Amino acid sequence: MPATRRSKTSAPRSRSAKPPRPPKDGGPRAAKPAQPSKADSIIRIPGDVSTTVHVGDCRDLLKECAPGSVDLIYADPPFNWKREYDRVERVTGEAVRGNRVWDDALDTHDYMSFTLDWLDGCIRALGPRGALWVNIPDDWAAEIVCYLKGLPILGRTVPQRMTMINWCVWHYRFGQNVSGRFINSKVHVLYFVKDAARRVWNEEPILEPSDRATTYADARTFQKKEGKSGLRVPMDVWYGKYWGRVQGNNKERRPGHDNQIPEVYLERVIRACSNEGDLVLDPFLGSGTTCTVARELRRRSIGFEYSLANARSAAQRIARPPLRVRYESPTVHINPIFPGRGAGKGPVEGLDDEG
Repeated sequence: MPATRRSKTSAPRSRSAKPPRPPKDGGPRAAKPAQPSKADSIIRIPGDVSTTVHVGDCRDLLKECAPGSVDLIYADPPFNWKREYDRVERVTGEAVRGNRVWDDALDTHDYMSFTLDWLDGCIRALGPRGALWVNIPDDWAAEIVCYLKGLPILGRTVPQRMTMINWCVWHYRFGQNVSGRFINSKVHVLYFVKDAARRVWNEEPILEPSDRATTYADARTFQKKEGKSGLRVPMDVWYGKYWGRVQGNNKERRPGHDNQIPEVYLERVIRACSNEGDLVLDPFLGSGTTCTVARELRRRSIGFEYSLANARSAAQRIARPPLRVRYESPTVHINPIFPGRGAGKGPVEGLDDEG
């Protein structure tokens, strides 16, 4: 999300975008969002026609996307927590002419109106088999779920009622230190689709060892009639190695960006809900994690970013491979809470450590 504040009517902050690796055979056609006329409004990744970063208000840019043209949307909007989402200029010491920063202290009505606007834009751009993922805190999760399910918010109803597949939770151990209440240690991960029967769903590349295999050595899990023996689809609470908040000492950390999402989080979303060559859109690009991972996984991608400074920084990151994610080897997460118990066939062979 962008940094410094603007007026309460300013456009939303965008997350940084990442460029996809150029396919060996020339690859899928280039992403085609609107082409704003301003200089610096589009940032291209050198040698890569499949990834673009667009600078501007996502509400405007979403209107320029062809209806139904996007296969997967991942949105991590500003939380309205009075955060400084754009610190790139201060961290680098380089002023960016024409840079804009998002006001993260809107009143409740303005923030919800902004939220409904970008949700409507995402639904319009999303294809019939596509998925919309929203990363959002406790403050706004209920309102977004109700709206996407067709209930009126601010007197408005969603242009097309969506179907919720999962209400997941991203859990991390490094929360903000507070007293007088429980520490926040999660963000909601909402997974909605237009058509549950036709949606893209790939479980094979996201499977992980089950507790029955890692902890209890239960013979039944190694003799499954359906699914892979010893493995399961991940649960709806996401945690473990490399899943924590990306802090200053994390190797993934991109200086000058706030609220950065771990690469393995986007890997799970992109592998599960899109196919190679599909178009992935992030309306709040920030540090560029979505486009960086999409590029590595051979998807086309578009990132919208409100801050020009953030967009340039994200594009630099996208031009390089991600730190932890590799196309040819899906990350295998092994996160048992308890140590192994009893005898039996034991843990799944070859999965002694996290991928």
